[in-house]
Amino acid sequence: MNSWLGKYQFNDPWALWLLLFVPVSIGVYYWMYSKKNEPLKISSIDFFDGISNKWTPLVPHFSFFAKLVGISLMIIAMARPQIAMEAHSETELYKEGIDIIISMDASGSMLAKDFSPNRFEASKDLAKEFVKDRKNDRVGLVIFEGESYTQCPLTSDRDVLIELIESAEQGIVEQGTAIGMGLATAINRLRESEAPSKVIILLTDGVNTHGKIHPLNATEIAKEFNIRVYTIGVGTNGKAKTPVAIDPFSGKYIYDLVDVEIDEKTLKTIALETGGKYFRATDNNKLKEVYKEINELEKAKIKTIEYDIDLPEKANVFIVLGLIFLLLEFFISKYFMPSIS
Repeated sequence: MNSWLGKYQFNDPWALWLLLFVPVSIGVYYWMYSKKNEPLKISSIDFFDGISNKWTPLVPHFSFFAKLVGISLMIIAMARPQIAMEAHSETELYKEGIDIIISMDASGSMLAKDFSPNRFEASKDLAKEFVKDRKNDRVGLVIFEGESYTQCPLTSDRDVLIELIESAEQGIVEQGTAIGMGLATAINRLRESEAPSKVIILLTDGVNTHGKIHPLNATEIAKEFNIRVYTIGVGTNGKAKTPVAIDPFSGKYIYDLVDVEIDEKTLKTIALETGGKYFRATDNNKLKEVYKEINELEKAKIKTIEYDIDLPEKANVFIVLGLIFLLLEFFISKYFMPSIS
């Protein structure tokens, strides 16, 4: 819509082209008036009582001006002027966030050095990068070893979550790999969520060895709550330098080459049953690609809502003003204009 003097906008701006008659009319009037020099004859002088004769020659100009303004106002009314609304937007974006729980294995084998600096730290670093991209979602963190616990509940405060991911440590609870418990704790964090989409990212490097809940039993619970589970098996193919003991003198881990055993069958079943997907990450780059793919798969839904707003039309104002000027022109022509004999 075109704007006029920054105050109005017009629904039918094409009508404003008719205003080009204004300068043309002024030019024609000036040309005709300069060639015409008739003496002024007034049909009635009743209304001129007390008015100086010096204003009398200006009456034709007043009549022309009133007619010109009246017609101009009528043309503006034809363009359907409306009050401009600067804050008005015809499109509204509505974003539906996703609730995501990252359930991360922190068992001793996660210190294996087939990732840099190890599986656990690499998983934390890439989880932080993943969180930074989830600007419209709530994300939380569950840690599991032989038991599971919530490191951070669902939150939209990414700074707090990133700090809690960074502070997560290995060896806090009983050693072991309780995949079922890690999944169950994540489900518990999501079961009361009202988000349209609920997701768990389950990351582990081993086989379920501990916990009261079997991973497949937890999978059935996830299905009941419509929770989608993406599973990630972390570890190289073959053998990896893995901590096998602690040096009693230095307190440092002793590493040895150990076969990488990941229960891929169970992880694939969990993903398949819940509508998710299984990924295998054999190094830092592969794990980064996995998080990137999950990020693409779980995009927040964006709805575009278009709506029409009836802007207040002000055509009536211009019509009334136009009629006033046209009536004024009629009044001047009727009583004050020179009679033509």
